Amino acid sequence: MTTKDTVGHTLSGGNAHAHDLLEQALHQFRCFADNPLATAEAALAEAPDLVMAQVLRAWLFLLSSEAAAVAPAREALAAARELPHNEREAWHLRAIAQLCDGQWRAAALTLEDLSAHHPLDALALQAGQQLDFFVGDSRMLRDRIARALPAWSATLPGWHAVLGMQAFGLEETGDYARAERLGRQAVDLQPRDAWAQHAVAHVLEMQGRRDEGIEWMRGNEGWQTDNFLAVHNWWHLALHHLAQGDLPEVLALYDGPIHGHRPEVHVELVDASALLWRLDLQGADVGARWERLAERWAPFAGDGHYAFSDWHAAMAFVAAGREDLLQTLLQAQRIAMASEGDNAAFTREVGSAVTQACVAFGQQDWARAVALLRPVRSQSHRFGGSHAQRDLIDLTLIAAAQRSGQKALARALEQERLALARQRLPARREALTA
Repeated sequence: MTTKDTVGHTLSGGNAHAHDLLEQALHQFRCFADNPLATAEAALAEAPDLVMAQVLRAWLFLLSSEAAAVAPAREALAAARELPHNEREAWHLRAIAQLCDGQWRAAALTLEDLSAHHPLDALALQAGQQLDFFVGDSRMLRDRIARALPAWSATLPGWHAVLGMQAFGLEETGDYARAERLGRQAVDLQPRDAWAQHAVAHVLEMQGRRDEGIEWMRGNEGWQTDNFLAVHNWWHLALHHLAQGDLPEVLALYDGPIHGHRPEVHVELVDASALLWRLDLQGADVGARWERLAERWAPFAGDGHYAFSDWHAAMAFVAAGREDLLQTLLQAQRIAMASEGDNAAFTREVGSAVTQACVAFGQQDWARAVALLRPVRSQSHRFGGSHAQRDLIDLTLIAAAQRSGQKALARALEQERLALARQRLPARREALTA
């Protein structure tokens, strides 16, 4: 008898209990909650022939964006290829193989084709949107989900996640009102949906709605524990307090949920670096925090796997005075730029320049930092991240322009920033500030 998943896709292999565990793991991943990898592995322990459990296991490793995750993802890929599998599953395996080989954009395109044929495959949508994020394709962050939406309805499991994904895509393309509405709707449906929570957090950050941002993040506890995205959401809360000048609260958030649990994964270390660098730009005393953060980054110094992460690691190495680790990272970048795979382009086009600007800034060579940042600021999306994350490039550029005596440039950049902030405001608020 053919076995179907909860939205009607045929599953290759497995049994009833393993299928239930797979659905649980997929739900956990959609919420970024609990431990979907452990649940997927439990499904495989129950039924080693369940192809989609191997598929999910591979995606969970690869979407960490860490070099060390490629080997276990390849193991899952090899195991799945040996099993009988259908066309939909084969598309997943093709995309996984491409990403294992460093072909980030090709993998995203393969998932685009998969979703065109199977729009109810929420895993393909989620993995695809994560890849769109990593390569900085804001249009596809929105359109990948928009294409699939007509096939979905509120009666299907995972509907909250589709709304949350669309909300984030709308936010990254500037449709803040719709993004906020869909994101809030998703969280109402599933309070543990950390991606939807995060989509609304981005809207409130981009519009500078600080009090509302704090209320939004504090008002829902669903994302705050046992959640892979929790640190990033705490970071969003910290940005609101930082904008209000509440440095004690920002440091308390850093020492507590952001870095207090001693993070060892890239995505959380990125948030820690980005927050400390912002604090430094504001002249805050961060004590020995940079030194401790540099130690967390040390195992990844030589990876050269993803330029966006390298940039944040470099911040820690520069600020902590870890020249040894910095040189290891710079050599890894040189090797990456001469290698095959999309990270060569990420590094050549943006990553190397912003990392070298970080080094120049640390050496107080403000003019060189300006010269490095100005040519890449308008194309910085090419190495991934969100608008809120890449904003650190502009903040660093303004500070470097001020400190190098380029007052006219600094003033022009600040005026540009004010104009953009007014443009992003909701219509009613914009009228009040005109």
